[in-house]
Amino acid sequence: MPVLAGAEPFSHTASTEVGVLLCHGFTGSPASMRPWGRYLADLGHTVRCPRLPGHGTTWQECNRTRWTNWYDCVHTEFETLARSCESVFVFGLSMGGTLSLRLAQQLGDAVAGLALVNPSVLTLRKDARLLPVLGRVLPSVKGVGGDIAKPGVIEPAYARTPVRAAASLSRLWKLVREDLYKVTQPMLLMHSVVDHVVEPVNSRVIAEGVRSTQLTEVLLYDSYHVATLDNDAPLIFERSAEFVRSVRQVAA
Repeated sequence: MPVLAGAEPFSHTASTEVGVLLCHGFTGSPASMRPWGRYLADLGHTVRCPRLPGHGTTWQECNRTRWTNWYDCVHTEFETLARSCESVFVFGLSMGGTLSLRLAQQLGDAVAGLALVNPSVLTLRKDARLLPVLGRVLPSVKGVGGDIAKPGVIEPAYARTPVRAAASLSRLWKLVREDLYKVTQPMLLMHSVVDHVVEPVNSRVIAEGVRSTQLTEVLLYDSYHVATLDNDAPLIFERSAEFVRSVRQVAA
């Protein structure tokens, strides 16, 4: 299956001290994480950003994948980093944040810290309850990609949302919400004040549900959902680098 231009996975091998796993969002691709990855690589960190199964190709292919496929992908990439780096951090955008939380729940102290941007664990949309039923009769609905405030910036994402895959994402949300108490790692939680895709309540539920003693929240006032490509991207990059340094200092 041909991969869309810009949606290719990327990696950078450098330091054996710090590795960072970047996880992109639902119907998106590594393109949304590439500037963040470059920034981290320039700091000397080892970086990996996989293309999740069913992403960066066609929404029809995405409909043939499930959350377990996406999780297995990031878990494998994490293990690769863990074999070569002393500390491995997981950074995620949107559903990438959901997957990051699941890694933290399953892997415990092996995850050095989490930096999440507009992570999702639920939706308030009433029609979301119908996803399992709709998936049997409706292949796709209007896409959710490209929610960016900065003029002229386009996110390579699907124009349609694959309904069966979205139903699987909702099942992942439920599991992650139920296990939020298992998250004890240091966390940097960055979320947009205006987000047309993931409601702000998501970050509140996460902040109140985890047991991280080192939890820092950063409000993004000048970006929409895909904040890693938006006006607040430099702030996200800088704060995430500070976060890695602070966690490493405490652990030393």
